[in-house]
Amino acid sequence: MEAAAAGRKRAYSIIVPTYNERLNIALIVYLIFKHLPDVNFEIIVVDDGSPDGTQDIVKQLQQVYGEDFVLLRARPRKLGLGEFVVIMDADLSHHPKYLPSFIRKQKETGADVVTGTRYVKNGGVHGWNLMRKLTSRGANVLAQTLLQPGASDLTGSFRLYKRDVLEDLISSCVSKGYVFQMEMIVRATRKGYHIEEVPITFVDRVFGISKLGGSEIVEYLKGLVYLLLTT
Repeated sequence: MEAAAAGRKRAYSIIVPTYNERLNIALIVYLIFKHLPDVNFEIIVVDDGSPDGTQDIVKQLQQVYGEDFVLLRARPRKLGLGEFVVIMDADLSHHPKYLPSFIRKQKETGADVVTGTRYVKNGGVHGWNLMRKLTSRGANVLAQTLLQPGASDLTGSFRLYKRDVLEDLISSCVSKGYVFQMEMIVRATRKGYHIEEVPITFVDRVFGISKLGGSEIVEYLKGLVYLLLTT
């Protein structure tokens, strides 16, 4: 498989941003390979200088799966991307079992963006307490009311993009962090891109510490006001 694919451009680039995900990265890579047995893809691990040895684990994975299939990129190194780009979290909150649904939805509809959603039938969240569920739902309802984004889940980061669409959207966005995901969908809608959704169940991380805190909530509200005024 590796010899036949060497030197051939991948159809799908699956980008997995990491920071201190040593305990999760091997499992997420294994699950991606398990659920995409017949897909021409590469996994690009974009690591943000993890001090916990994440990059060492990725290098071991390269020995198992091949450097043509598992690529390690330390930011801000430029990425070479396939025709389609999938972006997903490394902490197992985004299960690779949904990847075939993303690919199938794009092929069936010709969508420019396919985004995972927790807020439609067969979607949901596992592992959150009631307060966090209410906070997430309330923030999403507020954004839906003010921005009319054309998608039911604004802050989710499990998405498939056409490469040229992704590049266009990134060049148009100025936000960072969690607000960036919201801005990407709002900009896509305003630009007239075709957006489709796939229901997913978001699972709270098993290993490691969540990076969401009070400061991110404040930034979300500030970003909401910014997008309301500028889009």
